[in-house]
This record gives sequence, structure tokens and C-alpha cells, in this order.
Amino acid sequence: MCDTIRLLTIDILNCMGGNKTTSKSLALGAALREARIDAGHEQLTKFAELLGKPAPTLSRWETGQRTPRPEDVAQILTMLGITGERFDDILALTRNPDATSWLAISLPEQRLHLEALLRFEREARKVIAVAPLIVPGWLQTADYARAIMTKGGAPANEIESRITIRIGRREVLRNAELEVYIGQAALVQRIGGSDVLRGQLEYLLEMSEKMDLRVIPFTRDWHPGLEGPVKLIESVQGKTVVYLENRRSGLFLHEDPDIMAYRDAIGALRVVAVGPSDSKRLIAQEINQLKKENRHDCPRWLEEGDS
Repeated sequence: MCDTIRLLTIDILNCMGGNKTTSKSLALGAALREARIDAGHEQLTKFAELLGKPAPTLSRWETGQRTPRPEDVAQILTMLGITGERFDDILALTRNPDATSWLAISLPEQRLHLEALLRFEREARKVIAVAPLIVPGWLQTADYARAIMTKGGAPANEIESRITIRIGRREVLRNAELEVYIGQAALVQRIGGSDVLRGQLEYLLEMSEKMDLRVIPFTRDWHPGLEGPVKLIESVQGKTVVYLENRRSGLFLHEDPDIMAYRDAIGALRVVAVGPSDSKRLIAQEINQLKKENRHDCPRWLEEGDS
């Protein structure tokens, strides 16, 4: 009985670092779990014994239900042989873990955001993406992504590595249920030129067989998708985060009212978007139009202007 009380007391004390599941605690937990498995400690219970911590405590840390103290994280990383930038990045996730949101403005924080996003996607059960103007990153072809990055002013020496990361996210999401809402503008914006767009749309049509992809036509009235791109990621552990991104910053949301607001917005998009079959038809129509333009070497807007 005394041993049981002692273990429970230790568990409570070790959990006092933070008792709220947040986007940052989820990212920290995923990073710790990934580091443990990478180091060859696949069995959590055995690693907890080596660490001198109760297995339930370590499990709560790794699932983001509790936030460990910085000294606990440092102990884990040291035992795993983690050093350098990776050590610093994971330890940085212990700062202000209970905030109601996680905003990244500085480049170091944006890097942590990207790493967290990739981890969330690796552990996703379902991902819902809204993209009113361009094709979502993990559905982009290499040429399409390269055109965006080049025109967007990305450092030339980083473009190919960024493309590799973006393309690699396809494999990460292979086992997740995908629901995607794309504005019709993404089907006609000549990013990279007609040939690049045609290749992108052909790939999009191919991928539409593997996911729930819906197009929102130009003819619709105002809808929440016009507010900008958003990702809603549901993990296999049942936790959900919302990710918003613009040119200079990114934002993770995890509070229940925020999650519900975006679920309601996605519900509204289901009403205005056309179904999967009609969406495939719209994509196919744009592909055929691009083929026609290539044959005549005449853009559609010019043909329409002459008629």
C-alpha cells in the first residue's frame, strides 16, 4: 500500500510541469516519443525504468496530456544521446506550454512550427485542408512548388530541400483520411505557366481517387473558405489542432471553442462545395482547356475576348 502511494505521489509531482493539453505540449510529446524510438528504445515501459520515472508519467508526457518540466526533458534527451540543435529545439518546446495558442513569428519559432506540423501529420488520423487560392502543399507537384517558391522569394539554395520536404509529406499522410476543399481559383491560376499547371491538375485528378476532394466554384456566395487557408489535424490519440499560416507567421490553435469554430466553418464549406464527382469533372475540364490552349497557343481569356 505504501509503495502504491509513493508511486502515485511521484507521478503527481512529475506531472506538475503542466496539466493542460495544448498544441505545444502535443508537439513536445511527439518529439520526445520520436527521439526515444529513433534511439532504439521502442518499449516505453523499459525506457521509463531506465529513466527512473513511472511509465504512466512518461506516457502522459509523450501524448501531450501533461507537460514535463525542462529539467525532465533535459534528462530524457541526455539519456537518449540527443545534443546540439535538436536538443535545443525540443527543450524550447517547454517554454510557455500552457498558452491558449502557439504563434510563430521569428525564424527559429517558425522552424519549430514546421517540425511540429510534420509530426502532427505523421500521427494524423484525419486531415482537413482548405485552400481557396492554390493547391495545398502536400498535393503539389515539384514543378508547381518550385514555381511558387521561386516567385515567392525563397532563398535559391533552399528551394530544392524545401521541395523534398514538401513532397515527402505525401508519404506521411498515406494512412490518414484526407478531406480537401480547393477554390476554383486554384484550378486556373497559371502558376509556373500552362504546362506546369496542367501537370499539377493531372496529379490532382489522380490523387482525387484517394481522398475526399471537393471544389468550391466561383459562382458561390461568400463562404468561410474565403478567409484563407486552414488545416484541421486530428491525431490518432484523439487530439485536434488547427493550423493557420501566412507569409510571415504561423498559428496553432487547440482550445475547444477555436476547434469548434473551424469545424462549423468546414461544415459550411461542405454545403457550398460541389461533390467529388463534379469536382473531378471541373478539374478534367481545366486540363482539357489547357490542352486546347497549347494546341492553339492562345490563352482562354484572349479567345473569350475575341468572341
